[in-house]
Amino acid sequence: MKLIRFGEPGKEKPGIMLNEKMYDASGITPDYDEAFFASGGVDTLKSAIAKNPSLPELPAGTRLGCPIARPSKIVCIGLNYADHAKESNMEPPKEPVVFFKSTTAIVGPFDDLVIPHNSKKTDWEVELAIVIGKKATYVAESEAMDYVAGYCLHNDYSEREFQLERGGQWVKGKSCDTFAPLGPWVATKDEVKDVNSLRLWLSVNGKMMQDGNTKNLIFGVPFLVSYVSQFMTLLPGDIISTGTPAGVGLGQKPEPIYIKKGDVMELGIDGLGTSRQKAV
Repeated sequence: MKLIRFGEPGKEKPGIMLNEKMYDASGITPDYDEAFFASGGVDTLKSAIAKNPSLPELPAGTRLGCPIARPSKIVCIGLNYADHAKESNMEPPKEPVVFFKSTTAIVGPFDDLVIPHNSKKTDWEVELAIVIGKKATYVAESEAMDYVAGYCLHNDYSEREFQLERGGQWVKGKSCDTFAPLGPWVATKDEVKDVNSLRLWLSVNGKMMQDGNTKNLIFGVPFLVSYVSQFMTLLPGDIISTGTPAGVGLGQKPEPIYIKKGDVMELGIDGLGTSRQKAV
């Protein structure tokens, strides 16, 4: 099942994507939030649709928002592809690099990217995001997939000067408004046959910049869910963003390339759709 949320910013309603058409599911559930996932909402939704498949169809061009409502946190994993660590002149980590991204950065998958005040080095990062399905604390790796609800596409925008040159933690360069476009949908676990073999790509103004595969993750999905749960409780609807492959602006040769006003970023992951943001 593909879960979407649609409507004006801040007023999104739940829906589903089926056979490339969008449908309103707000008559079945109020939203795709912590309560939805915690109560087994995915199974309830599937059952309700099976019994009454005639949901209202949404018109083409309806705005899509972030497919998860108000996740309590976005946990990001840094340097999780060896080729990206190399282009960043950093050693591949022996344990996952964990940092947070503010939830106020969340926007819809086709919303504009707003370049922050005083930014000189805004950059792109296509990533696979894990959506947590139930409360997870001290989870064993062998059981970790039981805690995954699904997956979605994430562009982990980063301001490199804020992140790397201003002291302190990476969160400063990761959390500006509009820096976390998620979606277009959450694909439930059963929609993704092999999460360890998904192509992910990103282009800027039509030029392919990133073209990787999740088979090259240093730390895979079950390990990450287990690992993060050793340090914090993961709540239903929380996001773990798994890192980006090579090809970010910071790593371009002979010199870095950063986003400027008018640039268009397009990105996608097998089975998780595509998104597009224009820089303003």
